Amino acid sequence: MRTKSLVVALLLATLSLPAFAQAPQGGPRPTPANLRGKIVKLDGQTLTVKTREGDTVSVALAPNTSVRALAVKKLGDIKDGDFIASTSMTGKDGKQHAVEVHMLPPQAPELQIPYDYKPGSLMTNAHVQGIAKSSSGNVVTVTYKGKSTDLVVDLKTIITGPAPAAMSDLTPGKAVFIRAAKAPDGGYSANNVTVEKNGVKPPM
Repeated sequence: MRTKSLVVALLLATLSLPAFAQAPQGGPRPTPANLRGKIVKLDGQTLTVKTREGDTVSVALAPNTSVRALAVKKLGDIKDGDFIASTSMTGKDGKQHAVEVHMLPPQAPELQIPYDYKPGSLMTNAHVQGIAKSSSGNVVTVTYKGKSTDLVVDLKTIITGPAPAAMSDLTPGKAVFIRAAKAPDGGYSANNVTVEKNGVKPPM
């Protein structure tokens, strides 16, 4: 079940795995993996990253790798009908408190699944149906697959939108978030990197 959830999570930005990451027909398939950490170096198409867990890994980037950054947004930039993703944690009040909110392309799937940001975190991809104020913060009501849920957005919630970036932005010390494929031999490959730019780190 967890493997299935991670597979779905990899679809959040509708990214397909690079061709060289695919296993031969009938052979072992790569395992989806989210990598979070800081860049050690970029050598050609090989990106070395020190992960938040303390490991240093090499990621083979596809020739068509998409490099993107994020820009800070405000709650007022989110409108009814917008398609958003949110990483959230259950608060002491039992409600889902958004750690971060970011915009999604329309091709991404609607979902709410366990996420690997922290134990107990959820990832929700949904359409905004309303924003209201409450004692705990602003409440964003969203719908996904015919279901409705509320996300509490407070002053600690990081809200971002897409911003341009390039391979030249992959410099040592920059924070990155990568949806990768881990091969049976332990090697990583990817065709996407979200990189820190203008002081905005990937919060996912």
